[in-house]
Formats: sequence, structure tokens, C-alpha cells
Amino acid sequence: VVVGSRAWMKEESKATRTLLRTFLMHAFHMFVSFLVSRNINDTQCGFKLFNPVSKRGGIEGLHLRRWAFDVEVVVRCEMQGYTMKEVPVKWQEIEGSKLTEEGFLGLVKNGVGMLRDMICVRLCYVTGG
Repeated sequence: VVVGSRAWMKEESKATRTLLRTFLMHAFHMFVSFLVSRNINDTQCGFKLFNPVSKRGGIEGLHLRRWAFDVEVVVRCEMQGYTMKEVPVKWQEIEGSKLTEEGFLGLVKNGVGMLRDMICVRLCYVTGG
């Protein structure tokens, strides 16, 4: 499984972000590292490439449907022993991001929802809850 990453912040993948988006990104990465995976730095990039076998085991039958579904994909792929590799990608923040459509309160609401989803993934997959 190949996962696109903005976290490397190498020259070829460096992104321009607002201060708020940078803070939220670092907070999210901290929670991902603590609750989900220490192997993938940027679960939310959106770029994922699967072979047919890892597609079946990684994305078919997901439970999460919103922003944090990527963390469920990572957990499922890791638990099934699929090799995962991050590759740097070019990325640029654009106006009209879906996360910021609802303003600051929308960001907080979506952030809390993503944290809730990560906790659920941790409980359901890692501890068998």
C-alpha cells in the first residue's frame, strides 16, 4: 500500500498552510501516533494506492465514513501485515477546504469527531472491543 504524505516536508512536498491548519495537522498527527499508528505520518493526505489484495483487506467493509476513515484503513492494513510506504507528494492548500466551510466552530466539531473516530478505531481493532 502506497500512502501519499505531506508530513515529510521535503522541498518537493512542502505545503503552504495557515497557522490554524498547521496546528490542527500537528495535533492530529500526535493523536494518530498515540492511538492508531506510529508507522504512517500523514494518514489524511488522501492519496492511497492499493493492489487488488490490499484493497479488499484495507478498504472493503470500512465502518467510518467521514474524515477519519483513513486511520481505519491504516489500522486494517497494518493488522493484516500489508507493507505500507509513504511517498512525498506535492500539495497546496486551496481556498474552500471542506474542513473550513463551517468556520472555526466547524473545525472544532470536525476535530472532535475525528478524535472520537480514532478512539473507536483503537478500541474496535487494536483491543478487540
